[in-house]
Amino acid sequence: MTLNILFFSITIKKRKMSLEEAVQQEMVEKLYEQTKDRQSSMYHIF
Repeated sequence: MTLNILFFSITIKKRKMSLEEAVQQEMVEKLYEQTKDRQSSMYHIF
């Protein structure tokens, strides 16, 4: 009888962002918030 057992270790590290990536992420978040606000204001009109 053969018993094969495999062990996997997965490590997830938070990647450091470059300045350009941080600026891009901030711009995306602002656009998302603007779109969300616009959608909610359109919803309240109707």
